[in-house]
Amino acid sequence: MEKPNSNFGLWRTQSDQLPQLSSEASGGVESVGTHSRKSSRQMVLASPGRNSSSSKNSHIRKTRSAQMKFEIDDVGSGAALSRASSASLGFSFSFTGFTMPPDEVADSGSFSDADTPEDLEAGTRKKFQTEPTLPIYLKFTEVTYKIIIKGITSSVEKDILNGISGSVNPGEVLALMGPSGSGKTTLLSLLGGRLTDPTPGGAITYNDQPYSKFLKSRIGFVTQDDILFPHLTVKETLTYAALLRLTRKLTKQEKEKRAADVIRELGLERCQDTMIGGSFVRGVSGGERKRVCIGLEIIINPSLLFLDEPTSGLDSTTALRIIELLSDIAETGKTVVTTIHQPSSRLFHKFDKLILLGKGSLLYFGQASEAMLYFSSIGCSPMIAMNPAEFLLDLANGNMTEVSVPSELEDRVQLDSSQREKKSGKHTPALVHDYLVEAYETRVAEETKKQLMISAPIDEDIKSNVGSLKREWGASWSQQYMILFKRGLKERQHEYFSWLRITQVLVTAIILGLLWWQSEVHSPKELDNQAGLLFFIAVFWAFFPVFTAIFTFPQERAMLNKERAADMYRLSAYFMARTTSDLPLDLFLPTLFLVVVYFMADLRQTAESFFLTMVIVFLCIVAAQGLGLAIGATLTDLKKATTLASVTVMAFMLSGGYFVKNVPIFIAWLRYLSFNYHTYRLLLKVQYETISPVIDGIKLDTGMKEAVALGIMVFGYRFLAYLSLRRMKVG
Repeated sequence: MEKPNSNFGLWRTQSDQLPQLSSEASGGVESVGTHSRKSSRQMVLASPGRNSSSSKNSHIRKTRSAQMKFEIDDVGSGAALSRASSASLGFSFSFTGFTMPPDEVADSGSFSDADTPEDLEAGTRKKFQTEPTLPIYLKFTEVTYKIIIKGITSSVEKDILNGISGSVNPGEVLALMGPSGSGKTTLLSLLGGRLTDPTPGGAITYNDQPYSKFLKSRIGFVTQDDILFPHLTVKETLTYAALLRLTRKLTKQEKEKRAADVIRELGLERCQDTMIGGSFVRGVSGGERKRVCIGLEIIINPSLLFLDEPTSGLDSTTALRIIELLSDIAETGKTVVTTIHQPSSRLFHKFDKLILLGKGSLLYFGQASEAMLYFSSIGCSPMIAMNPAEFLLDLANGNMTEVSVPSELEDRVQLDSSQREKKSGKHTPALVHDYLVEAYETRVAEETKKQLMISAPIDEDIKSNVGSLKREWGASWSQQYMILFKRGLKERQHEYFSWLRITQVLVTAIILGLLWWQSEVHSPKELDNQAGLLFFIAVFWAFFPVFTAIFTFPQERAMLNKERAADMYRLSAYFMARTTSDLPLDLFLPTLFLVVVYFMADLRQTAESFFLTMVIVFLCIVAAQGLGLAIGATLTDLKKATTLASVTVMAFMLSGGYFVKNVPIFIAWLRYLSFNYHTYRLLLKVQYETISPVIDGIKLDTGMKEAVALGIMVFGYRFLAYLSLRRMKVG
C-alpha cells in the first residue's frame, strides 16, 4: 500500500492551543490560562469540484487566552470568575458570589442591550460566562470491552469495543459517531466512569490519573433518556439538584441563586414554573426538557461533561441550539464529549474532534474538519454533494453507494470473489469495514498513540488531586434527608390526592357503610356480623398499600441510578426520606375512609375507640407498605413482584383468623407473619373488650403481643428492602 500524499497531513492530528497551568513562586498562587475557542468557523467540504488545497486551509480558528489567578484549593469550589467570550456564538454564564479581577473587567468590555437574557428557543444567543474549573485532559488508549451472553447450555463472549484510542482536552467538543450498535454509548459510559462491570481493557486517564471517586463531583453525565420527576417544575428540579450537589461551602441562598442563574442562562425563565411532565402529565417541550437535563449537570460547574445523544427526538433547529450550547460550555475551558447519531451538516461543523466507530472498531479519530480529507486520502470520496455526517455513517455501515471505491478494495474483491454479492455487484459491508479499520491502523493509529503518550501540560499537584479517593458530598446526611423528604412530598402529592384514588376509597367506604348501616351489637350473632366488617378493613388496608408500594423502587430505579452515580446523596438518606415522606400522605385516605365507615356502621362511639382504631389501621398500612417495598426492591421485574405479592397477601388473609378458626399446627406459624391476623385481633379488642373476653372464637388479651408484632413488621420489612437495594448496588 502506497503512502498517502503528505499534503493531506491527516494522519497527524494535533490539538489546538490548550490552557497551560504554571505555578508562581510567591504566595502559592496558581495561574490558569483559560482557553477560549472562537466559534466563527469557515469549512469547505471535500466534494467534486473542490480541490484539496482549498480544503486544507478551510478551518480558521482564532484563540485568545485570559490569564486568571486563583488558589488551588478553590479551583472546584468556585472562588474566582473567568469570562470566555466567542466572536459570533456569544453566550454568557454568570454565577452570584464571584467577582472578576479589575484587569479582567477592563478587558471584557461592556454588555449591550443585546446581551439581555432571552429565550433560547426564540433563537437569541448570549455571551457565555462561567467560573473557572479544574481542567481535565481525558485520554484513552486501546480501550476494549466485552460482555458475556449467557445461554441455556453455554455462554458466548461478545466484543463491544475493540482497541479504541483518543483524547479530548479542555475547550474541545469530541463527538462519538457511528451507526446503531457501534458502541458509542458503551464508550461514553466507560469514559464517564458509569460502566465498570465487567472490567474494561486498556487505559482511561484523567490528567494522567485513573478514575477515582473524587471525579464524581467533577463529571456531568446527561443520559439519552430524560430521567426527571414529572410533577416537579423546572425551577424545583434545578433547585433541589443545586441543594444536593453543590459544595457545603455555599449557603442555601447561594445554591438557590445558582439554580436561578442556570435557568436564566439556559433560557428557561419562561417555563420555570411549568411542570416537567411525562407520559400522562402535560409539561415542557422536548427542547426545554433536554436543556433541563443539561442544566442538572452544568449546575455543578463540571470539568467533564458527557452527553448521550442530546439531540434525539428534537427538530433540526432545536438540535443546533443544543450543540451550540455545548460549544459555548466548552469555550469556558470544559471538556465535552457527546454521542451523536446522524447530525445535520450544521451540527457536524460545530465539533472539534470526531471518533467514528463501526462494529466496535475505530475508523477515524482526529479533527472533525479533516475527516472528509482523510477518507479522500484512502480513496473514499462522495461522488455527489452530501452531508459529511451521512457520508461517514454510510462508510461505517459498509455502504459504498455514491462513493468512489478505492482500487485497493477492488483488488481485494477480485482476490476473494466470494465476498462480492452476485446480484447487486456491491461490496459486502464486512469487507468495507475491514478495509477502513486496516487503513486507519496503518496510517493514523501509531502517530495517535505517540501523541497520547505525552503528559498533560498541568501541575503535578492538580494531577494528584484528580487521583484522590476522597468523596465529596454536597450536603450532610440530615440535609440530604430533609431535601429528599420535601422533594418526595411535592412529587407524590399529585398521585395521592388524585381524584381517581380519592373516589376509589370514598366509594368503597360508602358501600361498606350502607352494607353495615347502623349495625348494632346486642347479641353474638350481631357481633359476628360486625366482625366481618372489621376483618374487611384489615384486609383492605393491607392489600391496597402492598400493591401501591411494589412499584416504588422499580419505577424510581432509573432516577436512583442516575442520581447515585453522580453522588447526589447517600442511599440511606434516600431510603429513609422515600419511606417516611409517604407517611403524612398515607394518613389522609385512611382517615377519610374511617370517618365515613365508622359512623355509618355505628361502631363503638367513643373518642378513644375511634383514635385507637385509626392507629391500628395506620400500623397495618405501614407494615403492609414495608412488605411491598421489600418485594419491589428484591424483584425488579414487576410481573414477578406482583405475582409474589398476590400469593403472599392471599396467604396472610386466609390465615388471618376469620375464615379458618382451627389452623393445622404445621401451618399455624404463618398467621404470626400475617399483619391481617394481628390487625384483626386488635380491632376486635378495641370494639368489644367491654362485651366479651372471647369474640368469634378468639380469646382477647391485652393486645401487647399484636402491637409489638406489627411494630417489628414495620421496621423488619423496611430493613429487608434496604438490604435489597444495597445488594443491587444502585449507582
